[in-house]
Amino acid sequence: MAKRRYTKKQKQLISLLTAVVVLVCFLVETVGPGWRRLTASVGLAPETVTAEGELEVHFIDVGNADCTLVRQGDFALLIDAGERGDDDAILDYLNRHGVTDLDLVVATHAHADHIGAMAKVIRALPVARFVFAPMPAAHTPTTATYVSMLEALDEKQVAVEAAQPNAVYEVGSARLQILAPLQEREDTNDMSVVSRLTFGERAFLFTGDAGVAVEDDLLYSGCTLQADVLKVGHHGSTTSNSAAFLSRVSPAYAFIPCGEGNSYGHPHEEVLASLQRRQSKIYRSDVHGDVVFVTDGTELTVQTEKG
Repeated sequence: MAKRRYTKKQKQLISLLTAVVVLVCFLVETVGPGWRRLTASVGLAPETVTAEGELEVHFIDVGNADCTLVRQGDFALLIDAGERGDDDAILDYLNRHGVTDLDLVVATHAHADHIGAMAKVIRALPVARFVFAPMPAAHTPTTATYVSMLEALDEKQVAVEAAQPNAVYEVGSARLQILAPLQEREDTNDMSVVSRLTFGERAFLFTGDAGVAVEDDLLYSGCTLQADVLKVGHHGSTTSNSAAFLSRVSPAYAFIPCGEGNSYGHPHEEVLASLQRRQSKIYRSDVHGDVVFVTDGTELTVQTEKG
């Protein structure tokens, strides 16, 4: 039988389809059987999103861990869920602010100071959609915290979706655009889900613990990074927050999640100095406790628990 010859375009199409099949198989294997998946609308978020009502971004004080609540109308988004043992404080905070269910949850990455209380939150409140970035197969976490989160998602039959760059999620009349990860990396921090929330003329950037390598990826990609409020990367560590990245973001306000007297030395003086040179107003959980930003899409105000 004569060997079939393919044109260059046919070969490129076959390669592309093969890559898609491999990716789908990898995600199914990583996420596990029986889990439902959702497809977000994909595309570039507009620079200005029509604002209806008010947007609230609550940086919840969970010490040297991360937990952020976003409210817009009846919509509730949770980004990360603190450390193990933070579940009571997080659930109490959500209850006090009228949150009875979560429309969207984003786990930025698999470290315990970001998903420590996630399993208990998932079991306590209905969760409609859940987004995270699976680690490369050879580096899939096996920690008890990570496994517990997966078990809770499976038990509650939560719809799980792998983070995809440029995926856009409606958050009431606000929009959350996924920016990273843009490529697979072995470091768990560098697989952090980076996202940008836009509402009217205002924007917020959430970076998880993404390091300088990821920041370089984002700078090179040319995506819009400017934000009025930056959730400072990796608790204010110098492993993140490069000068070039902070210049591109140009935040008027910066929030740093850090525990009082933490052993990591967070936030690092170099990062504080870099933000100050850019005249960013700095808020910290160890100084200000819970920090809440409220905007109608134009005006932006901040409320602090203390300090």
